[in-house]
Amino acid sequence: MKKVAVILSGCGVYDGSEIHEAVLTLQAIERHGASWHCFAPNVEQRQVINHINGELMSESRNVLVESARIARGHISDVVELSAQDYDAIALPGGFGMAKNITDFATQGANCQLNDDVATACRDFATTGKPAGYICISPHIIPMIYPHGVEGTIGNDTDTAAGFTALGGQHIDCPVEDYVLDQTNNVLSTPAYMLASSVSEAATGIDRLVKKLVELA
Repeated sequence: MKKVAVILSGCGVYDGSEIHEAVLTLQAIERHGASWHCFAPNVEQRQVINHINGELMSESRNVLVESARIARGHISDVVELSAQDYDAIALPGGFGMAKNITDFATQGANCQLNDDVATACRDFATTGKPAGYICISPHIIPMIYPHGVEGTIGNDTDTAAGFTALGGQHIDCPVEDYVLDQTNNVLSTPAYMLASSVSEAATGIDRLVKKLVELA
């Protein structure tokens, strides 16, 4: 059975992993005949958000501990992730990807990528193993792959400009589809960058995961 590593960034759309996207990714991996194990960096969140009113909360939370809520405990520190142990990698979205994994949400094209996540993602890139980036997480793609790598974050002009400024070639993509850069073996889909429902997000994620498993 093929094995997919899934990197999470917390728990909750505004300060961690987008829960729908994460669960849909895990379900799609199983549905297409592969297994999964989750990983996350053992760092503090940059923000904790009240998901009822969107306001900042004066508390601290750990990205790995929060991600374990989604993974039901099937999770490890991302420092333990090695491409030799897995056939593919997937990164669901959520603002945690742009706040905890990078600081793209505040720094844009000047953002920095978490060192341990960078090491893991580059391990898959250099070994040619397929990778799937979902929703806002594709902004990481140009920091991992060569200049001109193709990817999508949907059709949001400002976010696409950030992707381009980081060195990528942005491709507008509808919610139900995905972009495959065949040279670099990397896929991306807009999910909740465009989706207005769980069902819409599910369509593109499922198609991406199906192709990811096929390529693995």
